[in-house]
Amino acid sequence: MAPRSLSFVLLLVSYAVASSSSATVPTVSASAFSSSTPVTSSTSSLSSASTSTSGIATSVSTSSSMTSYLATETGPLTLPISHYSFTPFPTPTLAPEPPGFPATDPLYPPPVSADPVIVPDFAPAWAVAYTKATSMISNFTIEQKVNITTGVGWTNGLCVGNTPPVGDFPGLCLQDSPLGVRDTDFVTSFPAGITTASTWNRALMRARGLAIGQENRMKGVNVALGPMMNMGRIAQGGRNWEGFGADPFLSGEAAYETILGLQSGGVQATAKHYMNNEQEWKRTQESSNVDDRTEHEIYAQPFMRAVMAGVSSVMCSYNLVNDTYACNNNKTLNDMMKREFGFQGFIQSDWSATMSTLSAVAGLDMTMPGDITLGSGTSYYGQNLTDFVMNGTISVQRLDDMATRIIAAWYYLHQDEGYPNATVSSFDLYNPINQEVNAQSDHYLIVREIGAAGTVLLKNEGALPLDKPKSIVLVGSDAAPPVSDQGGDPSGILAMGWGSGTDNFTYLVSPYEAIQARARVDQTSVFWNFDDWDLASAGNSVIGMEAAIVFVNSDSGEGYITVDGNAGDRQNLSAWHQGDQLILAVAAQNNNTIVVTNSVGPLIIEPWVDNPNVTAIVWANLGGNEAGNAIADILYGAWNPSGKLPYTIAKSPTDYPAQLVTGGTAADILSINYTEDLFIDYRWFDAQNITPRYEFGFGLSYTTFEYSDLAITEISPADSAQMDLVQNWEDGGATPIAEGSTTALWLHMPAYTVTFNVENTGTLYGGEIPQLYIHHPPSAGEPPSILKGFTNVEVSPGQTTSVSITLSRYDLSIWDVVRQGWAKPEGTITFSVGASSRDFRLNGTIPS
Repeated sequence: MAPRSLSFVLLLVSYAVASSSSATVPTVSASAFSSSTPVTSSTSSLSSASTSTSGIATSVSTSSSMTSYLATETGPLTLPISHYSFTPFPTPTLAPEPPGFPATDPLYPPPVSADPVIVPDFAPAWAVAYTKATSMISNFTIEQKVNITTGVGWTNGLCVGNTPPVGDFPGLCLQDSPLGVRDTDFVTSFPAGITTASTWNRALMRARGLAIGQENRMKGVNVALGPMMNMGRIAQGGRNWEGFGADPFLSGEAAYETILGLQSGGVQATAKHYMNNEQEWKRTQESSNVDDRTEHEIYAQPFMRAVMAGVSSVMCSYNLVNDTYACNNNKTLNDMMKREFGFQGFIQSDWSATMSTLSAVAGLDMTMPGDITLGSGTSYYGQNLTDFVMNGTISVQRLDDMATRIIAAWYYLHQDEGYPNATVSSFDLYNPINQEVNAQSDHYLIVREIGAAGTVLLKNEGALPLDKPKSIVLVGSDAAPPVSDQGGDPSGILAMGWGSGTDNFTYLVSPYEAIQARARVDQTSVFWNFDDWDLASAGNSVIGMEAAIVFVNSDSGEGYITVDGNAGDRQNLSAWHQGDQLILAVAAQNNNTIVVTNSVGPLIIEPWVDNPNVTAIVWANLGGNEAGNAIADILYGAWNPSGKLPYTIAKSPTDYPAQLVTGGTAADILSINYTEDLFIDYRWFDAQNITPRYEFGFGLSYTTFEYSDLAITEISPADSAQMDLVQNWEDGGATPIAEGSTTALWLHMPAYTVTFNVENTGTLYGGEIPQLYIHHPPSAGEPPSILKGFTNVEVSPGQTTSVSITLSRYDLSIWDVVRQGWAKPEGTITFSVGASSRDFRLNGTIPS
């Protein structure tokens, strides 16, 4: 059979896949490898069945233990050697129409809003960039084009990833991390992604992104390797803290605002890790087996929102997705990211995640850092890609597309206009170049505000805020200044995890220092005991104190570092340094014990949460440079707590729907089956009627709020709407199989406005985070409640403010596997507005 264009092949496969109800099968494979079927112990299951990657119905179940079964794949699916022609995906053609759909330059995004109603159109900016890029490469040789796509190799440049200069193109500096500029001096350590998500505040998400973008630009970084937006499927997941929690809507909105901020600062943003990289153990040798509907509704949504934010780059992950490596996955890279989402930028590999030269055919545009393995001096691209193009295996048109996308992203961010040279030195931290530019500005203010706004008050029996106490004692090493840098067993306040998602602290304020400063003003006697291990001493030190504040933590990070047996992922959900016992020892001797946690994720706090002497729990997450000051702001009421949990805190580890999969020999590829399907985090707890300790979206304040006067109004479609598609959706039809179908304007423009009032019924000024949850009819097969909106309000005592949350047609849609599109389910859709996923105050119905 004569080779067809890749776009044409993908379209045929989309239809074929739809008819077989399995949309995650690779387009082509070298051989029909089969997966072994795992045997699991199931504690509970849902009545509905899901479609596995092989099209076999499987029940929804969860392992009964923290460490799940071991099962292995027989091998990854790959593309065969053949001749692959190529036709570029069409570019968007819908004309912008302000104010709702304005042409947008990434340097000048729409103003941030607590209730976004603008859908920015980045297509005109991409079109200009593509024209310039096409012109630049028009006279490049094949070798020059290949050089644009191939990193120079590990340690062969100033940055963690580098591409060489080619002609008038200066090459690119790619640099970690999602919370700041890594491996250099005079930069800010921002609160982690999980802390930012806990604010549920779009303005703070945007501000953090902008500040990180500005620091990257000042340091000459072209491509920032963030944000990270994996889903926290597994509570123990090592890198969960880098991302935005365990809900696709919250994660997607945080990613959206972060990217708008980063790129308005001048740096190219990278959406990572695409996708299903949900644990660190054997991350390069595990297949995440996910059904098509779950992939679209849960794991792909944050990446879709990244594309709508105009993101420049997407990073594919280490793992396999449905038996095919993510960086060699035709379905996820070409069909979903580039066709369905209409992504105009370039896809880069995670470091040494490229698995084949034919990954170029599957949609990979750039290999990073260039080597097959770090420092090997060999590459799947480079000369191999040149040879494949020269012999016709990969078309020149596809190589042109790869080079064009990379250079277009550079033009798109105006980095051809006097962009600074790189002043980072990733592999020689003592290189004076690291100190040439001070990029910090006044960003400590943003760090402190997010640290406070991202702190969640879980319990308060009148203990907080502190009011000039006569005496307090600080217990636990987490209250202290660290005696060593991050990246190991915490020796003081935990303000970030470990691995490539970090940067270097220029300074770090501990709770000890911040509380000492406040004690000077209040004339409070302050005592401390930083020894986690001498429980008798800890207990004795709190006797007679007006308040005892115990600080505990729990750390995790990237799997290339193992800390106390934790190979990236946490071994358990207990506080480190015998934190539970420390709290109990203090509570046994003091009836006003306040617990502060700095944790990368959920902990099981059952040993002490109901202890009557534990009077308050402050969930402080990971606060960055200003962690201690932010905690003090909460303790003393300088900031009235408004943070909400971005995940569920369970009563038992086995209550969570998915567990860490361990085991395997050096050669094994683990099979990780996402048998919980759509029922991630709180969705599982709701469906299974499991009572959590603290539910998703929960968080207390020092004041109280009441909700009233709910109304919903239908919004007439804008003139630019494709009314035939709108009507088709209203009639129960699915979105068409077409370029940009999932990010289409008509699907995402405002469709309904929900309004209500929030009154501050307490005595203190404070902020509230109203949340909107959709309830689909049972026939839709969806979880009982799904977050589809949130906003933030600040209200004075006795005052009432009007609040709005806007819904789109996308927000009301589910993924139809058979029709391969988004559709409104048949039946009545209702919704609730409230203070958490289980604290609904108002209820309504979507007009039919």
